[in-house]
Amino acid sequence: MSAPDVPATGGRPDGGRPVATADLLPTAEPREARRVVARLVADRPGLGLASLLVLVGGAAAGLAVPPLLGLVVDIVADDRGTGDLAVAAGLLLAAALVQALLTGVGGQLVVRLGESVLADLRERVVGRALRIPLRRVERAGSGDLLSRIGGDVEIVSRAISATVPTIAGAGLTVGLTVVGLVVLDWRLALAALAAAPIQVLALRAYLRDAVPVYRRQRVLEGERTQQLLDAFAGAPTSRALRIGDARLERVRETSGAARDEALHGFRLLARMFPKLNGAELVGLSAVVVAGFLLVDAGTISVGTATAGALYFHRAFDPIGTLLMLVDDIQEATTALARLVGVASIEPPEDPAEPATARDGEVVLRGVGHEHVPGHPVLHDVDLRIAPGERVALIGTTGAGKTTLARLVCGIDRPTRGSILIGGATLDELGPTRAADTVLLVTQEVHVFAGTLGDDLRLARPDATDDELHAALATVGADGWVRALPEGLATVVGEGGREPTTTQAQQLALARLVLRDPLVAVLDEATAESGSAGARELERSADGALAGRTALVVAHRLKQAATADRVVVLEAGRVVEQGPHDELVAAGGPYARLWGAWASARER
Repeated sequence: MSAPDVPATGGRPDGGRPVATADLLPTAEPREARRVVARLVADRPGLGLASLLVLVGGAAAGLAVPPLLGLVVDIVADDRGTGDLAVAAGLLLAAALVQALLTGVGGQLVVRLGESVLADLRERVVGRALRIPLRRVERAGSGDLLSRIGGDVEIVSRAISATVPTIAGAGLTVGLTVVGLVVLDWRLALAALAAAPIQVLALRAYLRDAVPVYRRQRVLEGERTQQLLDAFAGAPTSRALRIGDARLERVRETSGAARDEALHGFRLLARMFPKLNGAELVGLSAVVVAGFLLVDAGTISVGTATAGALYFHRAFDPIGTLLMLVDDIQEATTALARLVGVASIEPPEDPAEPATARDGEVVLRGVGHEHVPGHPVLHDVDLRIAPGERVALIGTTGAGKTTLARLVCGIDRPTRGSILIGGATLDELGPTRAADTVLLVTQEVHVFAGTLGDDLRLARPDATDDELHAALATVGADGWVRALPEGLATVVGEGGREPTTTQAQQLALARLVLRDPLVAVLDEATAESGSAGARELERSADGALAGRTALVVAHRLKQAATADRVVVLEAGRVVEQGPHDELVAAGGPYARLWGAWASARER
């Protein structure tokens, strides 16, 4: 069961070809992604401040190590005795222990902060994903959305647990070490700047080339996911048409493209490392030479010069760490921007004063629709379904039946014409009331992981057990549910009992009964069962549709025979409509379809 504008995995309108970049879901600009994360962090001021203070304390404790080592050098050079040496060694040990303790605690606090921020962002992404109109998801390809809420979340989570604490600690260490070097002797700090131009030029060149590479890589990951989904979902069709090799080639192409972009990123990173090593050599050499000249001039002691060299080395190690993590940073930043892009999509909002459908009447006036401009699927369809009337929609493959059903449900919007439900358009009803007014059940249903009762209560959270059993009885499913050892408490879905195709469809119909919409649309809802299962589901559908307006896309003409009225579509046009007996007697398109179907049954 699905409602208007609720995403669900569906077919690709382009027949499985890779989706054009213009159709993908949006990716936020880096500045917007940082702004969103900053707001989420600001919502946790206590945890954020504690993380900062502890990490600063750890970096400050480490800042004492080079001067203390320099003091040791001076003590030894001046032959001051073991007492002073023992004190300096004790201070060194204390500084190292404090640094290790605070750095470890600070890292854990950063991980906790990051995971809580990611949890909020994940909820926002999933919440928005569930409210994105299905037509928008289909244009992008479901692989794009799945790669974001799956792969991108995993990348950001991995960065939070491993990369972010390292970056936070390294960044603070670099900043405080530069301050310590300036305080120690500004001339040594000036000499250390010799490494900066090489680092800056190397990093700028890398970022200029790497950022587009990582963006393309994430897009290609989505393409690969989509091709895999298409390959698995369409496996029976591929075997029947003997196009498995062609489908495999598409998977191979997208996988190869994603692999090539990843290798390109690694090559860019590998070219940057020699430049960084050269920067370290130049900077350390400059500090050592400056220290030698200053000691020779009697301006500073040997210990101070030693501390200066150690400060530079201490700063360069985390700088190297940061630069080596640029690869992970770029990957995580790109993934974060893709998540924020989904979270920033403005979902359809309810109007300030939403209309209310007065009854279950459905009226289509001059409705036309084009999936691709210039290629109409429906042409000037006029149709009225009276409140409580059951209409069967039939036609050959490609006649436009599913498109018409999607338009009535609000999944797609007509290119021309208007659709009224109870006297109001779906836009006037708004997403919330439209979802309560019109409900769609397709042949592809999903049983959610959890208890059977929880699965049914997705349609009506406040339903009692008695009401659940009543809905199940309406669709003929109460018998097998009561026969389960745990009844409604039986765990179903992934990790639990897997219902049969017929049972899963009955659960979807029971959810329809519980939601109790004015209008129900069934799009070949019995097509996935065998003959016996289809007959059982037809009885289940009869129970679910009793007393409500229904549009049934029928794949078995027996469903049409029991409907109040039959509407025949050909090439997107209504060519015939009326009660079953009248259409058979008329000898038109429906009579020919009925005769062919009846003959096939007799054989």
